Order: sequence, then structure tokens, then C-alpha cells
Amino acid sequence: MRLRSLTLQGFKSFADKTELNFHEGITAIVGPNGCGKSNLSDAIRWVLGEQRPTAIRGSKMEEAIFQGTTQRRALNRAEVALVFSNEEGRLPVPQKEVEIRRTVFREGGSEYEMNRQATRLRDILDLCRDTGLGANAYTVIEQGMVDAILSDRAANQPAQEEKNPLGAGAGNAQNPSGQIPTGGQKLNERADIAPTPTG
Repeated sequence: MRLRSLTLQGFKSFADKTELNFHEGITAIVGPNGCGKSNLSDAIRWVLGEQRPTAIRGSKMEEAIFQGTTQRRALNRAEVALVFSNEEGRLPVPQKEVEIRRTVFREGGSEYEMNRQATRLRDILDLCRDTGLGANAYTVIEQGMVDAILSDRAANQPAQEEKNPLGAGAGNAQNPSGQIPTGGQKLNERADIAPTPTG
């Protein structure tokens, strides 16, 4: 499964219809600050069903629609389409090419399409399940996300050690569950190993 193209129209800074084709190998998008590179990653996350405006660097979802400039009026809708090759059959549909499209309107409401057929968000999420795709997957890694993940793990490590004071020995053969035994369990264990009195 491979990403073939991304088409945007009215999404954030892409007022005009813009199509990017991705070929074999690595595709790099370069440009100066403010040219819209981050909007492309936002568009991929958005078309896959992202529902949180903050995840695409906004305060409300309608901010995904081109807001206009001093020389151009704001638009009333935003549309993004993502096309994947499905020649290996990773997506559970018979088509060799799959297009996912999302449209949102300024007056409210949104539409999803799969191969030009109206569909539900749930169907998009089901399609992407177990493929590594999805708005909350690590398909799109934003700037600073790796540092945030590593910092979060480092910050949580002492808490994990405090939560499991027995350390690595907690999950040994005598206590495979890794849980701290209660007082009653300790008494039972002592009784189990106590020598049996002989006559």
C-alpha cells in the first residue's frame, strides 16, 4: 500500500486546487517558513478523520477552510482527497486504488466519500484499522512530536518504578502476575512452604 496523491482545495492556505503526486522512493517537500508545508501534514491527518481542531493547529474546525486575504475572498468549503494504491490488498476493498475524500462547509456539516461514493466516518476508520493509517496513528509525525514522546517517557519512568516497587523481580516465576501480594496471600505462601509435622 502506497500513497499516490494528495489533492487540496480550499484547505487552509491552499485556496486553489492543488494536487501532489507521490512517486516511488522518498518525496521531500521543501520551502520557506509559512509556505504551507505543515498544512499538507494537517490535510492528511484531517482527511483520515481527525475531529480535534487543535490537532490541525486550530481552535475550531471551520478554520480549516481558507480564511481569505486582503486580495481574495474567503471560501465556503474545504476539500481534501487522498489516494492510495491497494495492489497488495492491504485495504479490505476489491479496488486496486482507493480514494478517501473529506469536505467541510463553513455553515456547518461535513461529508466523507470513498471512491466517489458517500460514506460515514466510521467506515473510513474501519477501512484504516490495522493498516497503520488513521488520524491518531503515527503515520504523520509532526515537528517536535518525537521529542515530546521521549520526554513523556522519561518523565513517566520514575512514576512507573514507584508504581512497581518490586522492580524487575515483580514478574518472576514465584509471582508471574507482577502484583504485590496481600497479607493474606503471604500467610498462605508461608503455610505452603512450612514443613509438615511428622508423628
